[in-house]
Amino acid sequence: MKGIQKGFEGFLPSPQINVSPNTQINESLPPSLLLALAFGGGEMLRRVKNQHSTMTSALPSEKKTVKHIAIAGNIGAGKTTLTEMLAKNFGWDVHYENTENNPYLSDFYLDMKRWSFNLQVFFLSSRYQQVLRILQGSRTVIQDRTIYEDAFIFAPNLADMGLMERRDFENYMTLFQSIVSQVKAPDLLIYLKASIPTLVDHIQMRGRDYEGSISLDYLKRLNDRYDGWINGYREGRLLIINVDNLDFTSNKEHAAKVLEMVQAELHGLF
Repeated sequence: MKGIQKGFEGFLPSPQINVSPNTQINESLPPSLLLALAFGGGEMLRRVKNQHSTMTSALPSEKKTVKHIAIAGNIGAGKTTLTEMLAKNFGWDVHYENTENNPYLSDFYLDMKRWSFNLQVFFLSSRYQQVLRILQGSRTVIQDRTIYEDAFIFAPNLADMGLMERRDFENYMTLFQSIVSQVKAPDLLIYLKASIPTLVDHIQMRGRDYEGSISLDYLKRLNDRYDGWINGYREGRLLIINVDNLDFTSNKEHAAKVLEMVQAELHGLF
């Protein structure tokens, strides 16, 4: 304290330090706090401390960690292709939609009414486990299809078409609401919007046997529900990519354009 007083000799009268006997002077305090203690006592010290705390709390917080990117879109929209492209470009981990090891998928396309509830519960469980692993992990993960699509697209569509019993659908939605209340939405949702001709072209090109019986009416119903869901999506950041005129699989310019769109959205997350 003597050093502080000496520096002001000739400019200010000697300070009358009015400090409570219990006040401890810490020489490592910032200069502003030491001066406040020297010339204003305990009350001035409290004021400066409050100002210092306010300034500190106003500083920018740490960058947000982006952990979960999700791709949404109808059957044949190009979700898996885009998922792999983005994962490779940004170095993300991938969680694929479980179709290869799905015990109900092939049976479902042969007899939708019989297997619809089983299939939807399997997908709900699978995607819930994926989201939990994403939230518990430390790396950024891109997910092929979201937990929301079964509940807002596929399950209600099956119910409306008479391919899922109403009681099964209500049971499924109750389960979905319980599960979704425990997880958070993706940091970024990318929706691949595609017309029916584009979907059909993609489905035929990949040639999966179990998709051969999908009807145009079924795809159209799904597309209509996707549009309705996306128009009301408010859970997080959303990027819509119309893929009708984009071939990011074999056209490098188109791929670069999509990467730029995603990069722009990611920049806005920080």
